[in-house]
Amino acid sequence: MRRVLLIGGTGVFGRRLARHLAAIPGLELLVTSRDASKARALASGITPVAGTTISGLGFDHRRDPGGEMARLAPWLVIDASGPFQGAGYDVPRAALSAGAHVVDLADARDYILGFGAALDELARERGLVALAGASSTPALSSAAVTALTEGWQRIDSIDIAITPGGRSEVGGAVIAAILSYAGRPIPIWREGALQETHGWLDSRRIGMPGLGRRRVAAVETVDAEWVGPSLKVRSRIAFRAGLESPIEQWGIMALAWLARHGAIGTLDALIPALLWARRITRLPTSDRGGMLVEVGGLDAEGRLRRASWSLLAERGDGPHVPTLPAAAAVRALLDGRLAPGARSAAGALTLAEIEAEMAPYAITTRREESVHGAPVFVEALGDAAFVALPAPVAALHDAAGPPVWHGRACVEAGTHPLARSLRRLIGLPEAARDLPVSITIERVIGDDGEAELWTRNFGGSRFTSRLSADGCGGIEEAFGPLHFRLGIAASADGIAFPVTSARCLGIPLPRMLLPRSEAREFVDEEGRFRFDIKLTLPFVGLLTHYRGWLVPAAPDA
Repeated sequence: MRRVLLIGGTGVFGRRLARHLAAIPGLELLVTSRDASKARALASGITPVAGTTISGLGFDHRRDPGGEMARLAPWLVIDASGPFQGAGYDVPRAALSAGAHVVDLADARDYILGFGAALDELARERGLVALAGASSTPALSSAAVTALTEGWQRIDSIDIAITPGGRSEVGGAVIAAILSYAGRPIPIWREGALQETHGWLDSRRIGMPGLGRRRVAAVETVDAEWVGPSLKVRSRIAFRAGLESPIEQWGIMALAWLARHGAIGTLDALIPALLWARRITRLPTSDRGGMLVEVGGLDAEGRLRRASWSLLAERGDGPHVPTLPAAAAVRALLDGRLAPGARSAAGALTLAEIEAEMAPYAITTRREESVHGAPVFVEALGDAAFVALPAPVAALHDAAGPPVWHGRACVEAGTHPLARSLRRLIGLPEAARDLPVSITIERVIGDDGEAELWTRNFGGSRFTSRLSADGCGGIEEAFGPLHFRLGIAASADGIAFPVTSARCLGIPLPRMLLPRSEAREFVDEEGRFRFDIKLTLPFVGLLTHYRGWLVPAAPDA
């Protein structure tokens, strides 16, 4: 019988994990709490499977954990206490020193990143396994990405979202973890490189299978820093979370905005009030939550493909999900399938191993895949004209082309007040010389067919447009409420695309108000892709004129 010490066993996730582990034969499960009576009460209410025992005891892991662990001599220590933001490694170090394997449910970025460096030597010396992050992230999220992209030639984008049911039980540790980075800089993988955004800001509404549309915002995880470089993701990794209650979602986002702008300091003092407020804000919500992992890239046959894995938890079973990777790790340890060493749980477990732990619950998963058709410019020009384009121009527009291009640019900007206002509306950059520039092209499949999202970054000033073929040999480009039809003229020298018509909020603009476009793509003497875009407005003059060169971003940029 293997002795398992479960720290934080009476918490929101700990007690669910205790009940789950009690169904695994061959364990002597010790459920702990700082309050011994709570631990004993929980243990007495759980009936273990034959061959397993369960008992409760008091244990404060914040006070000299080494002596107590040495006395208990566990085979495995599972830490489900949290929050792990700002935590050190005294507990896992004490466990390893006592001869125990370690698994924790940490989702704190800094904790997971430093885990291996702090403990790997000790774990290897003792022949023990130590896994950090055996939870929804990074263990489950990375397992889903690995399963979806098996055999792929290239991964362009990864989008991960978690939206728990509004009636899910939430403890103070979860609220503390959320508030620890709300409004603070957090790492993201964007334009093929590690960059920053702000926690619980940068929000959007997305479709969650089985749940409809929910708003999600950027959250801090280790995925950007681990998955981005290790899988050489060419464009983007986005990890977002959302709350079903709009009041809770917008409330956290408002606190994040205040924290970002220095209007409020530490948010920890708000935890009791937020927990109390949930008694009311959760009333109109449901017991249904989910998780979504979407990836895009080139599959084994070199086709541009999108694939997704989604999870739907019903009947209040969502809070079990973060505990299931830890349960899968226990079985893997029992079977001797994990190599010694201390490391992140990302990549340590397969998706099938984690999904097998979902069987007792109202949790279902599904996978979907789709292959992209012809790119927008190929559809507009036709195969023959597209093939005749200069190679760098064709590469930028081809389905298999790199999704991110980097280079340099110069920008001229008109001085008329209307030109300034329109640039702000669209997000066009202001005048500058020799700016770093990047263009990210994401091919999407929407209700109206194939389209491309072009995000241009001029020295940190970003604007995005949506391009789609109009079915008549032209392209429609949308900047928010503004829609322009571009005529396409292709030759061996490149592409020119003048504006032929425009709409604002769906209303056609008269020809006398049409902007004049002098736009072309070509190749310079050094074989680089070149762009030269000049837009002028009737009665106003120059709106913008930006020109420069681009080359494909390196895979590990």
